[in-house]
Amino acid sequence: MLVWERPEPPDRPVLGPLSRERIVRAAIGLADADGLEAVSLRKVAAALEVGPMRLYGYIATKEELLDLMVDAVHAEIRPTGDGWREALRSLAEATRQAVQRHEWLADLIGGRPQLGPNTLACGEAVAAAMGGVDLDAAVPAISAVNAYVIGAVRREITERRAERATGMDKEQWQATFGPYLQRTFATGRFPALATVVRDGPHPDADQTFRTGLDFLLDGIGARISS
Repeated sequence: MLVWERPEPPDRPVLGPLSRERIVRAAIGLADADGLEAVSLRKVAAALEVGPMRLYGYIATKEELLDLMVDAVHAEIRPTGDGWREALRSLAEATRQAVQRHEWLADLIGGRPQLGPNTLACGEAVAAAMGGVDLDAAVPAISAVNAYVIGAVRREITERRAERATGMDKEQWQATFGPYLQRTFATGRFPALATVVRDGPHPDADQTFRTGLDFLLDGIGARISS
């Protein structure tokens, strides 16, 4: 066939633009919807409608992707406030709110320090607010608040996951197991615990978090003052 008669080849698909930011946003979207088990380079590539091999030019491993996801969320954690107490409170509240928006974050915080730019900026803001406090008190104070927040948010997320797994919310769980506790306490074997359960306060998650944080900050304040 002469060129004038030969049909033109079909258009080749134009490769969409790609960047680490787009990859990380897609991965966070998958994790927010279905948890970390939904995140893999192959699944992220599918969400972006590109071949998996294209991602390897930007991210070498899944571990790198998870590090980038954690750092991206730390852009949402910006401690503010005048003085060390308000900065530490802001750090705790902002971290908890970030975990509530991104449940999977509870599984990745803690352990070795994250070294991404957003995480370092968060640490810089807190360290700057502690500038008037001796380092011998400032460093363990920051560590104590971080440890408290990590433990508190993991407990909350574990409760949320248990509700989904069992189909029972907190009130339904209490109604199911309440009679057993009443029978157990009636034996007299656990008098102190029975008093706590019967007569103690039963705050909600927000109150529990903030009250515990107040206890911790009061203790830090007493140590700094001394």
